[in-house]
Amino acid sequence: MSDFQDGLFDATPDPTPEDDGATITLARYAEQAYLDYAVSVVKGRALPDVSDGQKPVQRRILFAMDAMGLGANAKPVKSARVVGDVLGKYHPHGDQAAYDALVRMAQSFSLRYPLIDGQGNFGSRDGDGAAAMRYTEARLTPISRLLLDELGQGTVDFMPNYDGSQEEPKLLPARLPMVLLNGASGIAVGMATEIPSHNLREVAQAAVALLKKPDMLDEALFALLPGPDYPGGGQIITPAEDIANIYRSGRGSLKVRARWKFEEMARGQWQLVITELPPGATGQRVLEEVEELSNPKIKAGKKALSAEQQQIKAHLLSLLDTVRDESGKDAAVRLVFEPKSSRIDREEFVNTLLAHTSMESSAPINLVMVGLDGRPRQKSLREVLTEWLAFRTNTVTRRTAYRMGKVADRMHVLEGRMVVYLNVDAVIRTIRESDEPKAALMEAFNLTERQAEDILEMRLRQLARLEGFKIEQELADLRIEHAKLGELLANPGSLKKAIIKEIEADAKTYGDDRRTLIETAERASIEAKVIDEPVTVIVSEKGWLRARQGHGHDASLFTFKASDGLYGAFECRTTDSLIALASNGRVYSVPVSSLPSARGDGTPVTTMIELEAGARVLHMIAGNADSRWLLTSGSGLGFITKLGDMVTRQRAGKQFLTLEEGDQPQRPVPVWQGATRLALLTAKGRFLLFGLEEVKILSAGGRGTMLIDLDPKDSLSQVVPIGDAGLRASGIYRNKQTDDVLYGAALDVYLGKRARKGKQLDVRPKQPVLSPVL
Repeated sequence: MSDFQDGLFDATPDPTPEDDGATITLARYAEQAYLDYAVSVVKGRALPDVSDGQKPVQRRILFAMDAMGLGANAKPVKSARVVGDVLGKYHPHGDQAAYDALVRMAQSFSLRYPLIDGQGNFGSRDGDGAAAMRYTEARLTPISRLLLDELGQGTVDFMPNYDGSQEEPKLLPARLPMVLLNGASGIAVGMATEIPSHNLREVAQAAVALLKKPDMLDEALFALLPGPDYPGGGQIITPAEDIANIYRSGRGSLKVRARWKFEEMARGQWQLVITELPPGATGQRVLEEVEELSNPKIKAGKKALSAEQQQIKAHLLSLLDTVRDESGKDAAVRLVFEPKSSRIDREEFVNTLLAHTSMESSAPINLVMVGLDGRPRQKSLREVLTEWLAFRTNTVTRRTAYRMGKVADRMHVLEGRMVVYLNVDAVIRTIRESDEPKAALMEAFNLTERQAEDILEMRLRQLARLEGFKIEQELADLRIEHAKLGELLANPGSLKKAIIKEIEADAKTYGDDRRTLIETAERASIEAKVIDEPVTVIVSEKGWLRARQGHGHDASLFTFKASDGLYGAFECRTTDSLIALASNGRVYSVPVSSLPSARGDGTPVTTMIELEAGARVLHMIAGNADSRWLLTSGSGLGFITKLGDMVTRQRAGKQFLTLEEGDQPQRPVPVWQGATRLALLTAKGRFLLFGLEEVKILSAGGRGTMLIDLDPKDSLSQVVPIGDAGLRASGIYRNKQTDDVLYGAALDVYLGKRARKGKQLDVRPKQPVLSPVL
């Protein structure tokens, strides 16, 4: 992202020889046009500013409503009037886009602290849209004053609107970090933002603490601001350390779940009541998910329900009797689930619903915003607060200097009036007898032009004795205020104390209790109870799977369909997993317990997973999660991993082996206990032996490291881990089955380092099959 940002805001295309004053190349025009568009989207539409937390359309709506006098105590007006004012003066875009932004700013379930008080139908948390703008009415909420109160006090710069007929603020003088309070969501060009909302009191405490001690430890900062506070409540189950890491980097994902209670009923019955939902979840969506689970539909391209769909349906119907939505005015969220019987385990009942619906989901965090330098960038929580504090300090400094200028000007005027008050007769005589009274006053009483102008505009009633006393009192008060303002500007410590006092006062006025509970918990999962038994997984060459109880079966007795044969037989346990490795490097996992019995031909693996278009399953293995396997490709790359690292819950699998173009994965090789070296043989007969410790161990998969240096037309043929007993090369020699065993000095001849070319293997069989001597 940083490269794109640098190009977006710094780089100017270098002039090319094709460019002259009259012509421009198509490439240069397209580049410049795209960059202009990208800047417009990033800075003028999609991303909030760290200073006031608003996108341009939101800022313009608030400014327009403030100019219209639509404060919290004003009578609300039609939303269409507000939208018309915004479009006509500041935001020449579509009216629906502006109205959608206004609606979101009024929704208490979208913003933690709504900035607009909406009257009428402004939508619901179930996804219902707002009424047309001609029906709804709007005014500002009291908390919007945090953004607007200091506008006319010299705090921010103004700029011309789109046609130069009006002026609008570049930023709003936010008294609190609104970018954290209400968050933001947006998609720009090459970047996106997802900022969650936070609790006002906690944000204020963190800002004050960071202002007092800028070098405070992250742990202390996160203790004051432990996590997001969503408008709909819910519970964050992510551990505190993981939340801290997300705040340090500015990107991550939180696990959030609904909150519930059990209501006791007559005759020992009970029901589960969901009272809060995680962000993004709605009551309607949860009901639709339950309906889909209890009455599933056959997936496209399939002839019947999958085994997984049937299993989930049976399990859910055995637990759940009825479900209904009782949400309304009295309760924003109230989903009621009644069990089949009061004897059903409550923990299992809740766990099933959480595991299969959006009542437990992930909430992304991506703290991307426009910073004080005008650049969009992903920021850590500390950076967000630090930049806002810098903005606030600058705002208060400008406000103080502006007020000090006003006070000084007023003092200057009053000092001129005191001259009049003390010399009333002389002033009147000078004015009456002079053709140029302003100049005469300035010369006679040593006044400035500003003072003389004010004296000439005074009314005679202001020369009364009482007015003189008022002038003296006001002048004394202004001198005291001027001294205090001067102290603020001259002393950074005093300015910092003033900022802290204002933040704490606003937190006391507008703060509220946290809604979202932060309590670590395990993610809900449904695991079928499987009896741990020995089993042999039989895999055919065409990918048909079955399982036979026990170990020690004679593989020659296995039967297959015509033109099919044995690929492999894996002795493992029913609690283990089978891994399928596809041609594109993705891995798929199937529980061994879900495999059909060996009475028939089995089930094709393609019905148990969701392959990508154009991909095919090349290899399969089964075993214990702790068993080690060597994954290699024909180009000579490879790494060691555990079978458990390849397990995934997704039917679509996960990318695990990174392949070069045109390359394919080879059959995984088990790394048996006691293996110390790795033997590699290429298609052209070159052989290399090196220590197994030189091979990388990658738990998350990847490209691996170069195992052997291959010639352009050569490829990796066999990979065999061996021990101290040596290597066996089996094959046909003079029409007889022959075994050559290499060990000791005969084997050490081929010993080298990883990524070397190796030597030509000297054994009797022409096409040997390598295996370790055990």
